[in-house]
Amino acid sequence: MTQSWLVNDFVDGQQIRSFNIKLLLWSFLTMFADGFDLNSLGFAAPDLVQLWGVERSAMGPVLTANLVGIFLGAPLLGWMGDKFGRRPIIIYASVLYGSMTLLMAWTDTMSQMLILRFIAGIGIGGIMPNTISLNSELAPKRYRSALIVLMFMGITTGSTAVGLVSANFQQEYGWQIIFHLGGILPLATAVGLYFALPESLKLLATQPARRSVMIRTARQMRPDLEISDDAEFINPPIVQRSGGNITELFSGGLAVITPLLWLCFAVALMANFFLNNTLPLIYDKYGIDAEEAAWVTTMYHAGGIIGGLVITVLLDRFGFAVVAALFALAAPSIMLLGDASMPFSFLAGMAGMAGVAVLGAQFGNNAAAGLIYPTSVRGKGVGTALSIGRFGAIIGPMVGTALLGMDITMQRLFVIASTPIALGLTAAIILSWLCYKRFNSFQLDDTPAES
Repeated sequence: MTQSWLVNDFVDGQQIRSFNIKLLLWSFLTMFADGFDLNSLGFAAPDLVQLWGVERSAMGPVLTANLVGIFLGAPLLGWMGDKFGRRPIIIYASVLYGSMTLLMAWTDTMSQMLILRFIAGIGIGGIMPNTISLNSELAPKRYRSALIVLMFMGITTGSTAVGLVSANFQQEYGWQIIFHLGGILPLATAVGLYFALPESLKLLATQPARRSVMIRTARQMRPDLEISDDAEFINPPIVQRSGGNITELFSGGLAVITPLLWLCFAVALMANFFLNNTLPLIYDKYGIDAEEAAWVTTMYHAGGIIGGLVITVLLDRFGFAVVAALFALAAPSIMLLGDASMPFSFLAGMAGMAGVAVLGAQFGNNAAAGLIYPTSVRGKGVGTALSIGRFGAIIGPMVGTALLGMDITMQRLFVIASTPIALGLTAAIILSWLCYKRFNSFQLDDTPAES
Protein backbone atom coordinates (compact mmCIF):
# COMPACT_ATOMS: atom_id res chain seq x y z
CA MET A 1 0.00 0.00 0.00
CA THR A 2 1.36 3.41 -0.99
CA GLN A 3 2.23 5.70 1.90
CA SER A 4 0.43 9.04 1.84
CA TRP A 5 1.38 12.06 3.92
CA LEU A 6 -0.20 15.46 4.34
CA VAL A 7 2.79 17.78 4.03
CA ASN A 8 1.68 20.09 6.83
CA ASP A 9 1.23 17.15 9.23
CA PHE A 10 4.54 15.64 8.14
CA VAL A 11 6.43 18.90 8.73
CA ASP A 12 4.62 19.77 11.95
CA GLY A 13 5.28 16.29 13.37
CA GLN A 14 9.03 16.90 13.53
CA GLN A 15 11.06 17.10 16.67
CA ILE A 16 13.95 19.56 16.55
CA ARG A 17 16.82 17.49 15.20
CA SER A 18 20.06 18.01 13.30
CA PHE A 19 18.08 18.78 10.12
CA ASN A 20 16.47 21.84 11.71
CA ILE A 21 19.64 22.94 13.49
CA LYS A 22 21.71 22.78 10.29
CA LEU A 23 19.04 24.70 8.40
CA LEU A 24 18.97 27.36 11.12
CA LEU A 25 22.77 27.69 11.24
CA TRP A 26 23.21 27.98 7.47
CA SER A 27 20.31 30.39 7.21
CA PHE A 28 21.78 32.44 10.06
CA LEU A 29 25.15 32.59 8.29
CA THR A 30 23.39 33.65 5.07
CA MET A 31 21.64 36.44 6.94
CA PHE A 32 24.88 37.39 8.74
CA ALA A 33 26.67 37.96 5.43
CA ASP A 34 23.61 39.81 4.13
CA GLY A 35 23.50 42.13 7.15
CA PHE A 36 27.23 42.83 6.96
CA ASP A 37 26.97 43.90 3.33
CA LEU A 38 23.68 45.75 3.70
CA ASN A 39 25.14 48.19 6.21
CA SER A 40 28.74 48.38 5.03
CA LEU A 41 28.53 51.57 2.98
CA GLY A 42 27.22 53.65 5.87
CA PHE A 43 30.47 53.07 7.76
CA ALA A 44 32.66 53.70 4.73
CA ALA A 45 30.72 56.86 3.75
CA PRO A 46 32.64 59.43 5.87
CA ASP A 47 35.95 58.30 4.33
CA LEU A 48 34.45 58.24 0.83
CA VAL A 49 33.12 61.79 1.24
CA GLN A 50 36.69 62.96 1.82
CA LEU A 51 38.14 60.74 -0.92
CA TRP A 52 35.69 61.94 -3.56
CA GLY A 53 35.58 65.54 -2.34
CA VAL A 54 31.78 65.74 -2.22
CA GLU A 55 29.23 67.07 0.26
CA ARG A 56 27.64 64.64 2.68
CA SER A 57 24.23 65.36 1.15
CA ALA A 58 25.55 64.12 -2.23
CA MET A 59 25.84 60.57 -0.83
CA GLY A 60 22.08 60.00 -0.98
CA PRO A 61 21.98 58.25 -4.41
CA VAL A 62 24.91 55.96 -3.53
CA LEU A 63 23.44 55.09 -0.13
CA THR A 64 20.12 54.14 -1.73
CA ALA A 65 21.43 52.38 -4.85
CA ASN A 66 21.39 48.94 -3.23
CA LEU A 67 17.91 49.64 -1.86
CA VAL A 68 16.66 50.30 -5.39
CA GLY A 69 18.28 47.00 -6.40
CA ILE A 70 16.53 45.24 -3.52
CA PHE A 71 13.25 46.84 -4.58
CA LEU A 72 13.60 45.11 -7.95
CA GLY A 73 15.33 41.94 -6.79
CA ALA A 74 13.01 40.96 -3.93
CA PRO A 75 9.82 40.33 -5.95
CA LEU A 76 11.70 39.06 -9.02
CA LEU A 77 13.87 36.54 -7.18
CA GLY A 78 11.01 35.78 -4.79
CA TRP A 79 8.92 34.75 -7.81
CA MET A 80 11.86 32.75 -9.17
CA GLY A 81 12.11 30.98 -5.83
CA ASP A 82 8.42 30.03 -6.04
CA LYS A 83 8.98 28.69 -9.56
CA PHE A 84 12.46 27.12 -9.49
CA GLY A 85 13.10 26.52 -5.80
CA ARG A 86 14.33 28.47 -2.78
CA ARG A 87 17.71 26.73 -2.60
CA PRO A 88 19.23 27.65 -6.00
CA ILE A 89 18.06 31.26 -5.81
CA ILE A 90 19.60 31.74 -2.35
CA ILE A 91 22.92 30.38 -3.62
CA TYR A 92 22.96 32.38 -6.86
CA ALA A 93 21.93 35.58 -5.07
CA SER A 94 24.76 35.14 -2.54
CA VAL A 95 27.31 34.78 -5.35
CA LEU A 96 25.92 37.83 -7.15
CA TYR A 97 26.02 40.30 -4.30
CA GLY A 98 29.22 38.87 -2.82
CA SER A 99 31.17 39.36 -6.05
CA MET A 100 29.80 42.88 -6.52
CA THR A 101 30.69 43.82 -2.94
CA LEU A 102 34.23 42.55 -3.33
CA LEU A 103 34.68 44.75 -6.42
CA MET A 104 33.65 47.81 -4.39
CA ALA A 105 37.01 47.76 -2.62
CA TRP A 106 38.63 48.84 -5.91
CA THR A 107 36.18 51.58 -6.93
CA ASP A 108 37.61 55.00 -7.80
CA THR A 109 34.44 57.01 -8.46
CA MET A 110 30.98 57.53 -7.06
CA SER A 111 29.37 56.26 -10.28
CA GLN A 112 31.26 52.96 -10.06
CA MET A 113 30.14 52.48 -6.47
CA LEU A 114 26.56 53.33 -7.38
CA ILE A 115 26.42 50.70 -10.16
CA LEU A 116 28.00 47.98 -8.03
CA ARG A 117 25.71 48.72 -5.08
CA PHE A 118 22.67 48.56 -7.35
CA ILE A 119 23.61 45.14 -8.76
CA ALA A 120 24.50 43.86 -5.28
CA GLY A 121 21.07 45.02 -4.10
CA ILE A 122 19.36 42.76 -6.63
CA GLY A 123 21.15 39.78 -5.09
CA ILE A 124 20.42 40.90 -1.54
CA GLY A 125 16.77 41.27 -2.51
CA GLY A 126 16.63 37.60 -3.45
CA ILE A 127 18.13 36.35 -0.19
CA MET A 128 15.48 37.51 2.24
CA PRO A 129 12.18 36.31 0.73
CA ASN A 130 13.57 32.90 -0.19
CA THR A 131 15.31 32.30 3.13
CA ILE A 132 12.20 33.33 5.06
CA SER A 133 10.03 31.13 2.84
CA LEU A 134 12.36 28.14 3.12
CA ASN A 135 12.43 28.29 6.91
CA SER A 136 8.66 28.82 7.05
CA GLU A 137 8.08 25.68 4.99
CA LEU A 138 10.54 23.37 6.73
CA ALA A 139 9.90 24.28 10.38
CA PRO A 140 7.20 22.65 12.56
CA LYS A 141 4.36 25.05 13.30
CA ARG A 142 4.95 25.22 17.05
CA TYR A 143 8.52 26.48 16.51
CA ARG A 144 8.06 28.27 13.19
CA SER A 145 8.03 31.95 14.15
CA ALA A 146 10.80 31.46 16.72
CA LEU A 147 13.07 29.75 14.18
CA ILE A 148 12.37 32.41 11.53
CA VAL A 149 13.26 35.20 13.94
CA LEU A 150 16.37 33.41 15.20
CA MET A 151 17.46 32.92 11.59
CA PHE A 152 16.80 36.56 10.75
CA MET A 153 18.80 37.73 13.76
CA GLY A 154 21.82 36.86 11.65
CA ILE A 155 21.19 40.07 9.73
CA THR A 156 21.43 42.12 12.92
CA THR A 157 24.50 40.22 14.06
CA GLY A 158 26.15 40.89 10.70
CA SER A 159 25.22 44.56 10.96
CA THR A 160 26.77 44.65 14.44
CA ALA A 161 29.91 42.98 13.10
CA VAL A 162 30.47 45.61 10.40
CA GLY A 163 30.31 48.29 13.10
CA LEU A 164 32.94 46.45 15.14
CA VAL A 165 35.15 46.09 12.06
CA SER A 166 34.80 49.81 11.38
CA ALA A 167 35.54 50.83 14.98
CA ASN A 168 38.58 48.56 15.33
CA PHE A 169 40.17 48.18 11.87
CA GLN A 170 39.00 50.86 9.46
CA GLN A 171 41.41 53.52 10.68
CA GLU A 172 44.38 51.17 10.24
CA TYR A 173 43.39 49.31 7.05
CA GLY A 174 41.16 51.86 5.34
CA TRP A 175 37.56 51.72 4.19
CA GLN A 176 38.41 48.88 1.78
CA ILE A 177 38.55 46.34 4.63
CA ILE A 178 34.77 46.59 4.98
CA PHE A 179 34.17 45.55 1.36
CA HIS A 180 36.88 42.89 1.36
CA LEU A 181 35.15 41.10 4.22
CA GLY A 182 31.68 41.96 2.91
CA GLY A 183 32.45 40.20 -0.38
CA ILE A 184 34.30 37.18 0.94
CA LEU A 185 31.62 36.29 3.52
CA PRO A 186 28.72 35.60 1.10
CA LEU A 187 30.97 33.87 -1.44
CA ALA A 188 32.27 31.49 1.22
CA THR A 189 28.75 30.97 2.56
CA ALA A 190 27.46 30.13 -0.94
CA VAL A 191 29.93 27.23 -1.15
CA GLY A 192 28.60 25.80 2.12
CA LEU A 193 24.99 26.34 1.04
CA TYR A 194 25.58 24.35 -2.14
CA PHE A 195 26.41 21.26 -0.08
CA ALA A 196 24.17 21.78 2.96
CA LEU A 197 20.98 23.69 2.12
CA PRO A 198 17.79 21.61 1.61
CA GLU A 199 14.83 22.52 -0.59
CA SER A 200 11.28 23.20 0.63
CA LEU A 201 9.28 19.98 0.97
CA LYS A 202 6.02 21.87 0.36
CA LEU A 203 7.46 23.24 -2.87
CA LEU A 204 8.91 19.89 -3.97
CA ALA A 205 5.47 18.29 -3.50
CA THR A 206 4.17 20.56 -6.27
CA GLN A 207 6.97 19.55 -8.69
CA PRO A 208 6.65 15.87 -9.80
CA ALA A 209 9.91 16.04 -11.80
CA ARG A 210 11.86 16.46 -8.55
CA ARG A 211 10.36 13.48 -6.77
CA SER A 212 13.71 11.91 -5.85
CA VAL A 213 14.83 15.13 -4.18
CA MET A 214 11.53 15.25 -2.27
CA ILE A 215 11.94 11.72 -0.92
CA ARG A 216 15.56 12.36 0.08
CA THR A 217 14.61 15.59 1.86
CA ALA A 218 11.70 13.90 3.65
CA ARG A 219 13.99 11.16 4.97
CA GLN A 220 16.50 13.72 6.23
CA MET A 221 13.71 15.64 7.92
CA ARG A 222 12.02 12.65 9.58
CA PRO A 223 14.56 9.89 10.39
CA ASP A 224 11.98 8.58 12.87
CA LEU A 225 9.85 7.31 9.97
CA GLU A 226 10.29 4.62 7.33
CA ILE A 227 9.51 6.44 4.07
CA SER A 228 9.10 4.31 0.96
CA ASP A 229 10.28 5.28 -2.51
CA ASP A 230 6.70 5.61 -3.74
CA ALA A 231 5.43 7.70 -0.82
CA GLU A 232 3.03 10.51 -1.72
CA PHE A 233 3.06 13.99 -0.17
CA ILE A 234 -0.11 16.04 -0.46
CA ASN A 235 -0.34 19.79 0.08
CA PRO A 236 -3.51 21.38 1.52
CA PRO A 237 -5.99 22.76 -1.05
CA ILE A 238 -4.98 26.37 -0.38
CA VAL A 239 -1.56 25.49 -1.76
CA GLN A 240 -2.65 23.31 -4.66
CA ARG A 241 -5.24 25.66 -6.15
CA SER A 242 -2.93 28.65 -6.07
CA GLY A 243 -1.46 29.77 -9.38
CA GLY A 244 1.11 32.16 -7.94
CA ASN A 245 -0.68 35.23 -9.36
CA ILE A 246 0.02 38.45 -7.47
CA THR A 247 -3.73 39.07 -7.10
CA GLU A 248 -3.76 36.18 -4.62
CA LEU A 249 -1.94 38.45 -2.18
CA PHE A 250 -5.28 40.28 -1.92
CA SER A 251 -7.69 37.32 -2.03
CA GLY A 252 -9.08 35.07 0.67
CA GLY A 253 -9.27 37.75 3.34
CA LEU A 254 -5.88 39.33 2.55
CA ALA A 255 -7.22 42.44 0.78
CA VAL A 256 -6.62 44.70 3.79
CA ILE A 257 -3.95 42.63 5.56
CA THR A 258 -1.51 42.84 2.66
CA PRO A 259 -1.38 46.66 2.29
CA LEU A 260 -1.22 47.14 6.06
CA LEU A 261 1.68 44.69 6.20
CA TRP A 262 3.37 46.67 3.43
CA LEU A 263 2.97 49.87 5.44
CA CYS A 264 4.52 48.23 8.52
CA PHE A 265 7.46 47.08 6.39
CA ALA A 266 7.90 50.54 4.85
CA VAL A 267 7.90 52.41 8.17
CA ALA A 268 10.23 49.97 9.95
CA LEU A 269 12.65 49.89 7.03
CA MET A 270 12.57 53.69 6.69
CA ALA A 271 13.62 54.07 10.32
CA ASN A 272 16.14 51.24 10.06
CA PHE A 273 17.95 52.53 6.99
CA PHE A 274 17.85 56.11 8.22
CA LEU A 275 19.79 54.97 11.29
CA ASN A 276 21.94 52.42 9.43
CA ASN A 277 23.14 54.61 6.60
CA THR A 278 23.12 58.18 7.87
CA LEU A 279 23.80 57.98 11.61
CA PRO A 280 27.62 58.06 11.13
CA LEU A 281 27.27 61.01 8.71
CA ILE A 282 24.92 62.89 11.06
CA TYR A 283 27.21 62.47 14.04
CA ASP A 284 30.19 63.43 11.88
CA LYS A 285 28.45 66.70 10.92
CA TYR A 286 27.64 67.61 14.51
CA GLY A 287 31.16 66.93 15.76
CA ILE A 288 30.77 63.58 17.50
CA ASP A 289 33.93 61.46 17.38
CA ALA A 290 33.92 58.92 14.52
CA GLU A 291 34.83 56.00 16.79
CA GLU A 292 32.05 56.92 19.23
CA ALA A 293 29.61 57.23 16.31
CA ALA A 294 30.59 53.74 15.15
CA TRP A 295 30.00 52.36 18.64
CA VAL A 296 26.59 54.07 18.88
CA THR A 297 25.59 52.50 15.56
CA THR A 298 26.89 49.15 16.77
CA MET A 299 24.75 49.45 19.91
CA TYR A 300 21.73 50.00 17.67
CA HIS A 301 22.33 46.63 16.03
CA ALA A 302 23.12 44.98 19.36
CA GLY A 303 19.74 46.22 20.57
CA GLY A 304 18.23 44.59 17.52
CA ILE A 305 19.44 41.21 18.79
CA ILE A 306 17.46 41.79 21.98
CA GLY A 307 14.48 42.87 19.89
CA GLY A 308 14.75 39.63 17.97
CA LEU A 309 14.70 37.63 21.21
CA VAL A 310 11.62 39.57 22.36
CA ILE A 311 9.83 38.72 19.11
CA THR A 312 10.94 35.08 19.36
CA VAL A 313 9.36 34.74 22.79
CA LEU A 314 6.20 36.82 22.31
CA LEU A 315 5.15 36.70 18.63
CA ASP A 316 3.64 33.21 18.79
CA ARG A 317 1.45 34.23 21.71
CA PHE A 318 0.53 37.85 20.98
CA GLY A 319 1.02 38.13 17.21
CA PHE A 320 1.14 41.61 15.71
CA ALA A 321 0.31 43.25 19.04
CA VAL A 322 4.01 42.84 19.88
CA VAL A 323 4.97 44.71 16.71
CA ALA A 324 2.57 47.53 17.68
CA ALA A 325 4.19 47.79 21.12
CA LEU A 326 7.65 47.99 19.57
CA PHE A 327 6.55 50.75 17.19
CA ALA A 328 5.29 52.66 20.25
CA LEU A 329 8.77 52.36 21.81
CA ALA A 330 10.61 53.34 18.62
CA ALA A 331 9.53 57.00 18.32
CA PRO A 332 10.85 58.31 21.69
CA SER A 333 14.03 56.25 21.35
CA ILE A 334 14.87 57.82 17.97
CA MET A 335 14.05 61.33 19.22
CA LEU A 336 16.41 60.97 22.19
CA LEU A 337 19.27 59.95 19.87
CA GLY A 338 19.46 63.62 18.83
CA ASP A 339 20.20 65.01 22.28
CA ALA A 340 23.83 66.07 21.77
CA SER A 341 24.04 67.46 25.32
CA MET A 342 23.91 63.95 26.75
CA PRO A 343 27.03 61.83 27.33
CA PHE A 344 28.15 59.08 24.98
CA SER A 345 26.80 56.38 27.31
CA PHE A 346 23.29 57.84 27.11
CA LEU A 347 23.36 58.01 23.30
CA ALA A 348 24.63 54.43 23.17
CA GLY A 349 21.80 53.33 25.46
CA MET A 350 19.18 55.10 23.36
CA ALA A 351 20.65 53.53 20.23
CA GLY A 352 20.26 50.11 21.85
CA MET A 353 16.66 50.89 22.76
CA ALA A 354 15.96 52.07 19.20
CA GLY A 355 17.45 48.81 17.93
CA VAL A 356 15.18 46.77 20.18
CA ALA A 357 12.15 48.66 18.87
CA VAL A 358 12.88 49.22 15.17
CA LEU A 359 14.68 45.97 14.36
CA GLY A 360 12.40 43.98 16.66
CA ALA A 361 9.40 45.35 14.76
CA GLN A 362 11.01 44.42 11.46
CA PHE A 363 11.74 40.90 12.70
CA GLY A 364 8.05 40.65 13.53
CA ASN A 365 7.11 41.86 10.05
CA ASN A 366 9.39 39.29 8.42
CA ALA A 367 8.09 36.41 10.50
CA ALA A 368 4.46 37.40 9.94
CA ALA A 369 4.92 37.64 6.17
CA GLY A 370 6.50 34.19 6.16
CA LEU A 371 3.54 32.75 8.06
CA ILE A 372 0.48 34.45 6.56
CA TYR A 373 0.88 33.63 2.85
CA PRO A 374 0.26 30.17 1.32
CA THR A 375 3.26 28.22 -0.01
CA SER A 376 2.67 28.78 -3.72
CA VAL A 377 2.86 32.57 -3.36
CA ARG A 378 4.88 32.82 -0.16
CA GLY A 379 8.10 33.82 -1.91
CA LYS A 380 6.24 36.42 -3.93
CA GLY A 381 4.27 37.57 -0.87
CA VAL A 382 7.37 38.04 1.27
CA GLY A 383 9.38 39.42 -1.64
CA THR A 384 6.68 41.94 -2.55
CA ALA A 385 6.36 43.07 1.07
CA LEU A 386 10.12 43.55 1.23
CA SER A 387 10.06 45.32 -2.12
CA ILE A 388 7.27 47.71 -1.17
CA GLY A 389 9.04 48.23 2.14
CA ARG A 390 12.07 49.41 0.16
CA PHE A 391 10.19 52.60 -0.64
CA GLY A 392 10.62 53.36 3.04
CA ALA A 393 14.20 52.07 3.00
CA ILE A 394 15.03 54.34 0.06
CA ILE A 395 13.30 57.34 1.60
CA GLY A 396 15.10 56.92 4.94
CA PRO A 397 18.67 57.67 3.74
CA MET A 398 17.40 60.26 1.26
CA VAL A 399 15.61 62.12 4.05
CA GLY A 400 18.67 61.76 6.26
CA THR A 401 21.05 63.24 3.68
CA ALA A 402 18.52 66.00 2.86
CA LEU A 403 18.28 66.92 6.53
CA LEU A 404 22.07 67.03 6.68
CA GLY A 405 21.97 69.88 4.16
CA MET A 406 19.61 71.93 6.35
CA ASP A 407 20.56 74.35 9.08
CA ILE A 408 18.76 72.63 11.96
CA THR A 409 19.83 71.25 15.30
CA MET A 410 20.61 67.57 15.66
CA GLN A 411 17.70 67.21 18.07
CA ARG A 412 15.27 68.70 15.56
CA LEU A 413 16.64 66.38 12.87
CA PHE A 414 15.85 63.28 14.92
CA VAL A 415 12.39 64.56 15.90
CA ILE A 416 11.53 64.89 12.20
CA ALA A 417 12.93 61.42 11.52
CA SER A 418 10.76 59.82 14.21
CA THR A 419 7.37 61.16 13.08
CA PRO A 420 6.55 58.44 10.44
CA ILE A 421 6.58 55.83 13.22
CA ALA A 422 3.00 56.88 14.03
CA LEU A 423 1.86 55.39 10.70
CA GLY A 424 3.50 52.07 11.49
CA LEU A 425 1.94 52.00 14.95
CA THR A 426 -1.55 52.62 13.54
CA ALA A 427 -1.13 49.96 10.85
CA ALA A 428 0.21 47.39 13.36
CA ILE A 429 -2.73 47.94 15.72
CA ILE A 430 -5.27 47.39 12.92
CA LEU A 431 -3.32 44.42 11.58
CA SER A 432 -3.30 42.80 15.03
CA TRP A 433 -7.08 42.91 15.08
CA LEU A 434 -7.49 41.64 11.50
CA CYS A 435 -5.10 38.71 12.02
CA TYR A 436 -6.93 37.76 15.20
CA LYS A 437 -10.21 37.69 13.24
CA ARG A 438 -8.62 35.71 10.39
CA PHE A 439 -7.08 32.96 12.53
CA ASN A 440 -9.38 33.10 15.60
CA SER A 441 -6.17 33.45 17.57
CA PHE A 442 -3.17 35.72 17.96
CA GLN A 443 -1.09 32.92 16.44
CA LEU A 444 -0.31 33.48 12.75
CA ASP A 445 -0.76 30.72 10.19
CA ASP A 446 -1.05 30.32 6.40
CA THR A 447 -4.47 28.63 6.70
CA PRO A 448 -7.43 30.77 7.84
CA ALA A 449 -9.66 29.43 10.58
CA GLU A 450 -13.00 28.08 9.45
CA SER A 451 -15.81 30.55 9.92
